[in-house]
Amino acid sequence: MKVYNSFDEFTKLTNAIVTIGTFDGVHLGHRKILNRLKETSKEEKGESVVITFWPHPRKVLQGADSLKLLLTLEEKIEMIASCGIDHLLLIPFTKEFSTTSSEDFIHKILIDKIGTKKLVIGYDHKFGKNREGSFEYLKENASSIGFQVEEIPREDIEHNAISSTSIREALSQNNVSKATTLLGRPYSVKGKVVEGKKLGRELGYPTANIEVEDPEKILPADGIYTVFVKVEDKKFGGMLSLGFNPTVEGKGRSMEVHIFDFNKNIYGESVEVGFLEFLRFEAKFPNLDALIDQLKVDEKQSRAILENYNKAYHNS
Repeated sequence: MKVYNSFDEFTKLTNAIVTIGTFDGVHLGHRKILNRLKETSKEEKGESVVITFWPHPRKVLQGADSLKLLLTLEEKIEMIASCGIDHLLLIPFTKEFSTTSSEDFIHKILIDKIGTKKLVIGYDHKFGKNREGSFEYLKENASSIGFQVEEIPREDIEHNAISSTSIREALSQNNVSKATTLLGRPYSVKGKVVEGKKLGRELGYPTANIEVEDPEKILPADGIYTVFVKVEDKKFGGMLSLGFNPTVEGKGRSMEVHIFDFNKNIYGESVEVGFLEFLRFEAKFPNLDALIDQLKVDEKQSRAILENYNKAYHNS
């Protein structure tokens, strides 16, 4: 897949099959659109083009703190590439660009810059200033526009109420299993292993302290989770504590993972954590022995969850 960071880098195509969207998450609904785009480009003997925006438009129009993202830019590019798309155009989204009318977007961008011959969009997709451009507008003006338009029906995208917003809500409510269902994969974050207080070693559960790479990325709500950890392209099971660890005084918010059957020193290394199941909320224990007893229960539950996950993963 070729990636372009501006219009200037893009050379107009003779038969572009195009879709537009923010694609945060590249969830199952997005994949319906991207798969249809790929199919259509084969049918029409054209080239598939995804137009997306960075930064996320809502962050520009409503402020940097208005939204946490499901994917970093690098992850979004990787996910879209995995769908077999030919071209990805990243439009730098600014307040000035947000004033582009739907008519200018169609004629100056889709036609003049891209060479669009067919546009594939999700249901109820709006574009241009004040989101005034719509499928109905495109259909009504098809003869003057000069390209075909196909809308993916609502039931094909939202049969499970799939949306980036619903995934963010699920994560904010500890419901990582629902997020997995909507995404079509476990929600994951990447980070670097940093030095911690090393209390886990004394408890018999050494942990890797993880500093998340991108502060713009949403984290699930605080709690204890069953996870997988990818270290140097190898996956290991584990259990993770996200929050303030109330049994231990003086700790700020942290993300600590105990990796099962693993004893390498990985300080300074980047790892990926995938959230599989919420186990419980954080709790303050009367002493460390009580905490150790609970960790044993967490481990037993997590190993059972991971066994089921691995069976499903290998059978899929």
